[in-house]
Amino acid sequence: MGITAMIPDMTIGQLGNEAESRWGEIWDEDAARMLILVICPRKERKLLELHGDMVEHGQPVLTIFHRPRQEATLLEQQGFNPRDASFQFVELATPDLGPWMQHFISNENWLRNSVEITSVPFTMDMPSQRPFETERVLCFRHPSLPALERYYLPFPPTSIPGKCFVSLPRRQAAELARQQAEVLGVGRLEKKSKITELKPSEMPVAPAPTVADASENMDDMMNDFSANMLDGMTTEAEVNVPRQVALPPQEEPEHVFVPLPPGANSEVSEPEAEVLPVAQPEQVESLDSVNVPIPEPEPEPEPEMSNVEKEFRELVTGLLAAGVDPKDMMDDPRWEDLTERAAAEGFETWPVFLQLAAM
Repeated sequence: MGITAMIPDMTIGQLGNEAESRWGEIWDEDAARMLILVICPRKERKLLELHGDMVEHGQPVLTIFHRPRQEATLLEQQGFNPRDASFQFVELATPDLGPWMQHFISNENWLRNSVEITSVPFTMDMPSQRPFETERVLCFRHPSLPALERYYLPFPPTSIPGKCFVSLPRRQAAELARQQAEVLGVGRLEKKSKITELKPSEMPVAPAPTVADASENMDDMMNDFSANMLDGMTTEAEVNVPRQVALPPQEEPEHVFVPLPPGANSEVSEPEAEVLPVAQPEQVESLDSVNVPIPEPEPEPEPEMSNVEKEFRELVTGLLAAGVDPKDMMDDPRWEDLTERAAAEGFETWPVFLQLAAM
């Protein structure tokens, strides 16, 4: 299984250039890699974003989605409706292609063909257009979608900007984290500013460490730790030792003679009346009897919703009230316009959608 992370404002080409510094030993520069195009129904895009979490692979997998805009007419001329699909470019190691696509082909009967990735004609006059050489890549598509012969882009597929999804191999990522934890536990390594080459005869020979030395070092560390702990406990015990404090002498309570009511036992004489202690008045008022008002914290003001968030919530709530299945809501013509405006304002619609759909 892999670990998927989203990196915003990035391209596959930039991630490839920074891979060595980002992932270190996980990234193999000598591994053969390839680019493929994956086409799925638009409502299943979220499954593709997290597909790496369910696949065992050996090298990082870099993916990014592209939505045709002005070039959508070029796809419609081939009999393909771009509003029905999501287009994902996947850059992965060649040995990982089989495990990555096995579930789609074996369980969902996906189809495979080759597609030409070509530059948009200059006659369309698109902004930031950059020509590139046409390349043919493998394409995997859902069986409900028709085949494509050519896919048009204003710039190379490795230069598409947006949200990149990176799937790291879980085993190697865990091993790298363990190694980094060991290094950090010992201390950060410092690079030497200058390295002087020594002759073989001048190189000092350090004796090989033995098990006894390691045990002695460990014993010294434990002795130091025990001594420090004992000192701390002794100091704390001296601070917290109970001391005897002389209490003030207590005065005996005064006694008064209380005569018995008439009609009581007549055999008791007056001097033998019952003696009761007089209760001393309380000197200090109990703190529990004092009601100290505790101010209640003021509630934090709720952040105001943007207009696009209000429209999105009203749309989802209205569709749920109308009995529309959540999986079919993306087919509503208002959905695409709202999601595009939300993406432009930085509002994430997916968590809100899951929250409303679960109610």
